[in-house]
Amino acid sequence: MRTRQVERLVDDGVIAILRGVEPDSAGDVARAVVDGGVTALEVTADTPGVEGIVEALSAELDDVLVGAGTVLDAETARAVQLAGADFLVTPTVDEGVIETANRYGTPVATGAFTPTEAIRAYQAGADLVKVFPAATGGPEHVAALSGPLPQVPLVPTGGVGPDNAGAYVEAGAAAVGVGSGIADDDAVATGDYAVITENARGVVDAVAEARARRDD
Repeated sequence: MRTRQVERLVDDGVIAILRGVEPDSAGDVARAVVDGGVTALEVTADTPGVEGIVEALSAELDDVLVGAGTVLDAETARAVQLAGADFLVTPTVDEGVIETANRYGTPVATGAFTPTEAIRAYQAGADLVKVFPAATGGPEHVAALSGPLPQVPLVPTGGVGPDNAGAYVEAGAAAVGVGSGIADDDAVATGDYAVITENARGVVDAVAEARARRDD
């Protein structure tokens, strides 16, 4: 049975990835993303001070899920859980991370690329399967995975942005993970938060429009 948080991740359809943001600017970047309509933020665990950033954003942002990504092991998973992460994301199938997530009731999106990896992750207890790197196979790869595995919620990530998010949804994605397609590195560096908001809104709109077409 899906938890409320998993339902929200799927219903809202977009997870914005904040990689390497400085603690001093993380709040401004996050607010710019949320202003564009995104309500799920993933702070990557390779970001210095990730626990403090997750804790601060969770306290500051109302009605926004703040999770942690690039979680490579159970120790990191537990550390960000204790900091308040609402969900975990991994780039690979790691049963230790899945077990830790399940033990403490934190939704987990587990990285996979092949059908074998996807079903292995799902059977191990992953709530969502992050198709990564999505750009390698494109929407056609997501469609190929969702055909024999319709029960597995797929979240393509890596190379997804406003221009192609809709194609992934029409191919069968339950949601999309978007990094630089929203939090553009140059915009983050220069503090051009209007660009980040515009990017976020573009992805949200693309997902909504694709779902409407898919459901017609």
